Amino acid sequence: PVHSMLRHTVGRAYDELAHLAERGPLRTRGTAPVVRDIGYFEPRPGALEVFARIGAGDQLRAMAFRLEQGRDLRWRCTAVELGGPRGRRADED
Repeated sequence: PVHSMLRHTVGRAYDELAHLAERGPLRTRGTAPVVRDIGYFEPRPGALEVFARIGAGDQLRAMAFRLEQGRDLRWRCTAVELGGPRGRRADED
């Protein structure tokens, strides 16, 4: 459940995850999503920009997210995006 991510996110990242969970963009009939590849870039100490290529049926999607380490040394997601076709959100106007 997306609410289990609440303590692991900061700022708008939780809202983005909730929006993605609502839409279910990786759901396919009969085929479970599979992580095909992962990678990361460290723009500065305490920050990681991570990507994953996810196969779901005959679709291949890209997911990117940013992790930042807080003063308490816990890592939290600060941004998330799923690549591929998507509609405009009302708050993007």
